Amino acid sequence: MGGSEMSKVSFRFYKDHEVRAIWDEENAKWWFSVQDVVGAINDQSDYKKNRNYWKYLKTKLRKEGNELVSVTNQLKLRAADGKRYDTDVLDAEGIRLLAKYTNNQRAMDFLDWFTYSDNTIDGQSRKKAYTLWESNLVADKDVGKVKSLQQIHAYLFGGLYDFAGKIRTKTISKGNTLFCLAEYLHDNLKTIEQMPETTFDEIVDKYVEMNVAHPFMEGNGRSTRIWLDLIFKKQLKMCVDWSKIDKNDYLDAMIASHMDSTRIRELIRQAMTDRIDDREIFMKGIDYSYYYEQSDLVSEEPNSFELDRTRGLSNEIQQEDGAEVIDEGKEGQA
Repeated sequence: MGGSEMSKVSFRFYKDHEVRAIWDEENAKWWFSVQDVVGAINDQSDYKKNRNYWKYLKTKLRKEGNELVSVTNQLKLRAADGKRYDTDVLDAEGIRLLAKYTNNQRAMDFLDWFTYSDNTIDGQSRKKAYTLWESNLVADKDVGKVKSLQQIHAYLFGGLYDFAGKIRTKTISKGNTLFCLAEYLHDNLKTIEQMPETTFDEIVDKYVEMNVAHPFMEGNGRSTRIWLDLIFKKQLKMCVDWSKIDKNDYLDAMIASHMDSTRIRELIRQAMTDRIDDREIFMKGIDYSYYYEQSDLVSEEPNSFELDRTRGLSNEIQQEDGAEVIDEGKEGQA
C-alpha cells in the first residue's frame, strides 16, 4: 500500500476533534488515525498526551494478547506542522473494537457517531462531493453562473432532497437572519450572476451576495463554497484551503458579511493557495466545508423527520438544520 493508492485523505470531525483517515484503494477501505480517535474519545487535543496514552494502551493490549495490536497498520499522514509521519491506523472494524474495548460512555458516544455519521444526509452528500474531483460537472463557460451552482447542488443532494438543484419558492431565515424574499429571488440571482469576477475582491463580493440570496431550501453553504472555488480556479488560478479557516470564525464572519464583508474577506485571503491540482487540498476542502455545517449533535441517527424532508416540505414553519421555512402567509411577520 502506498503512493497514488494512498492519495485520498479525509478529515472527519467529532465534537470539534479532527479524525484523519486515508483511503486504501487496493483493499477498498478507509484507515483511521488511532491517535486522533483516542483524542476524540478522551476529549483531549494535546498531541503528546494522546500519543502517550495510545502507547500505554497498545502495550496493555499486547500483554493481553488483544487482536487490535495485530491489525494495527502504519501509514504516513500529514501532521499539523505540514510534514508526513508514520501513524498508527485502524480500519473501521478496528476502530469499533477499540471503542468497545475502552467501554465507557465517551467511547460509546463516539461509536454511535462513527457508526451512523456516514448514513446521514450530510454523510451521503459528502461522499458524493468527494467524487467531484474526477468529474467534469461544470463546464468552464458556466463557472460563476447560477446554472453551475444549481448543477453542484443537484449533484450533492440528488436523491437526498426532492428540491436538489431547484431554486426555492419559499422564504427562509436562520437565527436572526432573513434571506432574500422568495418573490425577489430570481431577479436577485440574475443581478448576482452579472457581477464581475476578475479580481479577488470582486469574487468575494459575488460569493457574499450569493450567500445573502441563499437560493436553496438547504445545502447552500456546502454548494456555494465549491462554486466559489471554481471561480477562483478559473479567474485567479487559486483556491481556498478551507482547513486554514476556523469554523466559528467563518460562521461569525458570514453572519457579519450581510452588513460588512471585511472579516470574511480577510479570512479567505489568508487561506488562498495555488495548489489547485492537489487532491488533498480538495478533499480537505470538502471535509471542512461540511464540518462548518455540522451541528453540536454529532451522534444523531437518521430519523423519520430527515427522511420526510426528502419527500417535501409543508407550508408551516419547519426547522431546517437551523433555517426556518416561512409560510407565505406569515412572511410579513418575519
